[in-house]
Formats: sequence, structure tokens, C-alpha cells
Amino acid sequence: MGPQRAKLLESEVGITTFRDLLYYFPYKHIDRSRLYYIHELTADMPFVQIKGQILSFEEEGTGRKRRLIAHFTDGHGVVDLVWFQAGTFKWVRRSYPAGKQFIVFGRPGVFNGRINIAHPDIDPADSLQLGAMGLQPYYNTTEKMKRGGLNSRSLERFTRTLFEKLQGTTMPETLPQSIIDRLLLVPLPQSLHDLHYPASADALRRATYRQKFEELFFIQLGILRYARLRQQQVRGHVFARVGSLFNTFYQHHLPFSLTEAQKRVIREMHRDMCSGRQMNRLLQGDVGSGKTLVALMTMLIALDNNYQACLMAPTEILAEQHFVTFKEFLKDLPVRVELLTGAVKGKKRRAGILQGLSSGEIGILIGTHAVLEDNVQFKNLGLVVIDEQHRFGVAQRARLWKKGPSAAYGAPGTFEGTVPPHVLVMTATPIPRTLAMTLYGDLDVSVIDQLPPGRKPIETRHFWEERSESLYRGIRSEIEKGRQVYIVYPLIQESEKMDIQDLENGYEVFCRAFPDLKISKVHGRMKSAEKDAEMERFVKGETQILVATTVIEVGVNVPNASVMVIMNAERFGLAQLHQLRGRVGRGADQSYCILVTKYKLSQETRQRIQIMCETTDGFEIAEADLRFRGPGDLEGTQQSGMAFDLHIANIARDGQLVQLARDIAGEVLDADPGQNLPENAPMWRRLRELNRDNVDWSNIS
Repeated sequence: MGPQRAKLLESEVGITTFRDLLYYFPYKHIDRSRLYYIHELTADMPFVQIKGQILSFEEEGTGRKRRLIAHFTDGHGVVDLVWFQAGTFKWVRRSYPAGKQFIVFGRPGVFNGRINIAHPDIDPADSLQLGAMGLQPYYNTTEKMKRGGLNSRSLERFTRTLFEKLQGTTMPETLPQSIIDRLLLVPLPQSLHDLHYPASADALRRATYRQKFEELFFIQLGILRYARLRQQQVRGHVFARVGSLFNTFYQHHLPFSLTEAQKRVIREMHRDMCSGRQMNRLLQGDVGSGKTLVALMTMLIALDNNYQACLMAPTEILAEQHFVTFKEFLKDLPVRVELLTGAVKGKKRRAGILQGLSSGEIGILIGTHAVLEDNVQFKNLGLVVIDEQHRFGVAQRARLWKKGPSAAYGAPGTFEGTVPPHVLVMTATPIPRTLAMTLYGDLDVSVIDQLPPGRKPIETRHFWEERSESLYRGIRSEIEKGRQVYIVYPLIQESEKMDIQDLENGYEVFCRAFPDLKISKVHGRMKSAEKDAEMERFVKGETQILVATTVIEVGVNVPNASVMVIMNAERFGLAQLHQLRGRVGRGADQSYCILVTKYKLSQETRQRIQIMCETTDGFEIAEADLRFRGPGDLEGTQQSGMAFDLHIANIARDGQLVQLARDIAGEVLDADPGQNLPENAPMWRRLRELNRDNVDWSNIS
């Protein structure tokens, strides 16, 4: 191909090598071996193929509604072929003369009661051998590619030519023969060919299975390999002592009794910290399950062993709330807790914090990205807690991990250097098991699956927009009880493209509906000081209603708030709806989440709303969200340094295959821990190729 097309392939879809092209799989196949009669066509068919000739052309409409229509017959009926791009009309008439036999391929539709095919693929009948075409591949392309002359048919020609050139060559296998025989996998060259040009649906199914397994297997092999290397070679501080700080807090200052789940998780973490190996643990827990208290008590174990601890949060609001919470919990204990964020001003104050860290006087530091600054140095950092860790990039976490002399570390992958701090990452976003194995498979996982005693499940109800009066009565009733209310909108200002309510108009609506109440407004475009001031008013109870965007999704804790109203709830994913719902239900009073939507909803949206109304189980919701939306771009895997693109596997649909790949990867590592067996050499070589451009951050999180 020419240099312009080559540049387009690289910039748009990342294809630069023959291997890239081989692994750029079609998103679907269409059976091109069958011909339909025109009288068989209906508007609900996906794609059809007909053979015949054009009887005549005519043009209809004016301006943008102008269209070219060709009346096409096969002798058994007539169908309209339609083009809407006026600039192509002359070319179409010239290329497809009346009376010549053509094969037409496209998706049938209906207009004014007549079947038509818009912008069909047309080939001379004598140029195609339908029996040999079989299942035709269709490739994803971008608009920029299409404008540059690269469409699906172009990619089909390129891949077909490549396979022709590969005939007679040897493509090395990537999997051990023992795995291929055990799972009855088709050979690698055959699977690649059949994914593009399968002879049958069964051949496509078998090729797909081979490639899905291979992708998932190498992800799991990389994750498990690094996890085992870390367990074997990365030392950790030994926190054997559970001393006076932990015991005094546990016996005299706990705000409420720990749940059995919290006790179990603390034991798991203490066992890690006594093992002599670095702890790398993921703590999952639904909103309100008590993760923060568990993290604090783990920090006290570090302090009891003469080490410092640090908690890094993604936002200033969340960091400040953690700081206030920790100060309150520890007010009667000899522990200095400090906050370091961009909002902490004054050279003298910041200098005091920096000096306290380097001298060891500060036991616990809570901060945001400000903690990563080079001048922030600890005397003896022993434990790092990262809250909502998916919001931090790998390089940021690495810089925190290397803080202080006790956290010095060798080059990535060498596992040399002095002892690093223990790492605890927390998330309030429940992660489905199959996704956790892929995103965080190198971490040990702890789950807090109980809520503190006295918490009542949040009632979730679905309201139509037309029921505003009923909604207002419910809000008024709760406020008269002394409660507070969140109103969340998906947009700040009205959108011309989306017919959904916006915060600015909504704020005015609620001000008119409740003229006697005080109402705050918070959104992401406000200056930090202004936003914090409005939030502070709501936290102190000076305002009864907070109208906001999703800036309140994480890190807002107002126990007196008992109602969460989510406007245009159909615009939110399940995970986000669950996070927003978690802003209420933090006190002992009954709380409510009201999902307000339009009446006209898609079937999938109705299912999402129904799931939210039926369960408050975060893991059940996360599993459903994964089914609906898929795993996204697997950013977490890429961040852990063991990623390569998933070309064909889907974590949401291939859960059993994820488990199989993990089991077999574990068996391979058990049998060949030193990577010395000759039959596994191609496999280890392929793993190195996949990770060649990645830094090994697996030992961070």
C-alpha cells in the first residue's frame, strides 16, 4: 500500500506490521455464498445478496433530500437501490449500466411501502465466485480511514493478499503442544486464517475459542508470574507487634463494634505484614462498609512498629474528609496526623509538615497528588494506603511507593534494593470476580461484605419526570423531619444535542418549588474555593438541598442526608448510580434513592433501573454492569504492566474461559518455575514480546 494509507492505518488503528494486520480481527462475518430472490426480501433481514440487472434510474427530491434510485430486477420482483450522496450520482450511472448482470449486497429497508437497499455493494456478476466467498469479513474502520480510501473491503484485500504471501511459510506456535492437545485447540496459523476467512461457522467458532484462550492465558500467565516473583523476592517490613496504639483504640475509642468482616480483613492484612514479604492487597467494600476504619487500624499497626503511614486520596474533598475523620478518631491518642493538599497554603505551615515527615514526628500523612512532590520525604514510610486507586496512574503510585530511604527500590523487574512499604489499595467500586482476576490478579483481595449494625438498606424507587408533584411532596416530607436532600444532574448547562435536564435549569426549578428553603449548587466548573464553600454549607446543615453534578460521587459524607434524587437516571451506568446512591444511608435513619427518568426507555435501560430498585448488593450490580457495558479498555491491566490489547476476548462474556486460563497458567508456573523446559520456550518468548514495551509495575498495585 502507499505511504498515506500506511500512515492512516498506524494513526487510526495502530497497524504497523504484518502481525498487527493478522490480529486486526473482523467484527462480524456475512454469508456471501447464498443468493436470495427479490420476492423473499423483508425489511427485518440483516444482509442479503441478489443477482439481476438495473432496469432504469431516476432522481427524486431536492437539496439534502435528493436521491438517486435504481430499479433492480431478478425476474422475480423489483427492488429499489438508493444513493443519497449527490456527488456520486454520475459515477453510479456510469459504473452500473442498465441491462448488465450484477450481484447486489446490502441491508434491506422499507420506504413508502417499498423494499429498498441503500448504498449497496455492487459487483459484476462474472467477477464473483459465490461458492468460494463463504463468510465475508467486515472490519471496523474510522471516518478518517474511509475518507482516505480505507474501508472494510480495502482491509479485506490486504489481509487476503497477506495470507496468500504466507502460504508455504512456517508460523511458530505460541502455546505448548501439551495445552493445544489438552484443549483440542486449532493450530495458530489455522486459527488466524479462519478468524478472517472461515470456511464454515464451526471453523470460525473453533478459531475464536483458540484466540480468546490465548489472549486470556497470556494475561493470567504474566500476572501470576510477577505475583510469584514478588512473593519470592520482594521483602517487606515485619509488623509483628500489635502495640498500645492499636489496642487502646480498639478497646476504648472505636465508634462502633467492628463487623466480623472487618475483623477478618484486619487479620488478613496483619498476617501479610508479619510474613516478611511486601503486602500488596486490594480491599473491596461497598459504600459504607467501613473500609476507612480498617485502613486506620492497619496504619496504627505500622505506627506501633515505629513506621509512618500515608493515605493518598484522589480529590481534596475526600482527603480533607479523611483528615477530619482520622483526627476525630485519634483525638485522645498520641498520634500526629497531617493533611497535605494543594489547598494547604503558607510556606511556614508546609515547611512544618515537611520537617515533621522527615523527622518522623508525623505518624500519618493524608494527602492528594501533592504528596508526590520531590520535597515530600518520610523518615520511615512503612505503609501506603491508596483510596479509589483506579483514579491514579501507575507512575504516580510508583513515586509514592519510593518515598523515603526505606522505600528505595531497584530497576523495574530486578526486585533489588531495600525494603519497600506495604501497599493497601481500596475501592468502593465492587469488582466482578472475572474482572478482578484480570485487572488485579497480582494482588491479594480482601472483601468487607457486611454493613455496620444499625444501617438500614436504602429504598430505591423509580419516578417518571411527569410525577414531579409527588417527588416534591416526598422531598418536603423528609426535610420537615430535619433531613437533607441531594439532587444530581448529568449536565451543568442545557445541551442542544441531548434532550436531558441540566443543573442550571434544575437549580432554578427547585428554587421555585421550595422558595422557603436554602439550596446549594455544586458542579465541576466552579472554582475550588467556591465549590468547597457550598459543600461546607451543606455539610454543616446550613442548606437543606444540594443540587450537583457527579462531583459528589466520591468522598462526600453527610449522615443527615437521607434522599438522593438522580435526574435523567437513564444517562448513568449502573456503577455510577450505585456510587451516587451510596452518598445517603450513612446514618441510622431510613434513606431513599429516587431515579427520575423519561417514560420512553430502551429495554436495556429499563433493566438497569429495575436492577437498581431490586438490590443494593454492589457485587451483584457490578456483575450486571459488566454484562451491559463490558470491561472497557482494561486500563487497570495496562496500569499493572502486564497488558496487551484484547483483540477478541471479552471479560464480561468469557468468565469461564478467564478461570480456565488462570488455572492452566498456574499449572504451567508450578511445572516450569525457572522457565527452563524446552517445550515452553515459544510461550515464554511470546510473553516477553507482549510485555516488551511495558514497565513491570505489578509489584505496586
